Amino acid sequence: MHTGELTPTPIVDAHCHIYPPKIAARAVDSVGEFYHIPMLGVPAEAGIIPGTPEHLLAISEGTGITHHLVHSVAVKAKTVESINDFIAGECARHPNFIGFAAMHQDYADPRAELVRAKAAGLRGIKIHPDTQGVNLDDDRLMRVYEIAQELGLPVLIHMGDYRYDYSHPRRLKHVLHEFPDLVVCGAHFGGWSVFDLAVEYLADERCYLDCSSSMKFIGLRRTRELIDIYGADRILFGSDFPMWDPGVELRRLKSVGLSADDWEKITFRNVERFVGLKLSA
Repeated sequence: MHTGELTPTPIVDAHCHIYPPKIAARAVDSVGEFYHIPMLGVPAEAGIIPGTPEHLLAISEGTGITHHLVHSVAVKAKTVESINDFIAGECARHPNFIGFAAMHQDYADPRAELVRAKAAGLRGIKIHPDTQGVNLDDDRLMRVYEIAQELGLPVLIHMGDYRYDYSHPRRLKHVLHEFPDLVVCGAHFGGWSVFDLAVEYLADERCYLDCSSSMKFIGLRRTRELIDIYGADRILFGSDFPMWDPGVELRRLKSVGLSADDWEKITFRNVERFVGLKLSA
């Protein structure tokens, strides 16, 4: 079992949502209402707004987490550029942030915006089919994936929800077969709340998966089983901040009983391959 008493290595939280201060509290409340889940709060005396970069950094202090893959979701096409400007700006201010761009299925010129986002230092794309109200293999998003494949931008996709069909694992399987060179991470073990269904469709595919918003629901034994089914080479650690506390999620992963090699793969080596970036502690 991993004990944490090893030579310091990077630890990446590969699934973090952040928001500008003026909309952060409202955005956090909206996500909580969507999932009927209480979100992370901040004591009033702390003077920090929930869901902001400052909240993420404060709550991660002392956990051993060294890097954060940060993003936000464009629920309207008109917000794409402002979100990307915000994420790029925060990455410039915080060198240990790895930024992913937002994109919406109705954005007029996705190629131009993704070229701009890449030039600004963003290293991938985040899509959330359920909150964006679009099938993840909709023709409009298939065009986005085509562009991402051409530009070498990996894609992180929210996956699964028993209430919707937008992010069904079979749709990701379709995308993977249409774009064999596209680098994809299916969040939440490939299917939040439909974890076993995700295994049926994605066990033998070539995508990455993250463990965000999963371990609390399925328990440590099933978490370990899913890591073994998919293979540690495919799994990324993620907290889904500000839904969950990154330090608590990291402790859950430590309790799964990973070898030192698998721990390193899941906490940083797989992220290095996913985003094409060499990291140091």
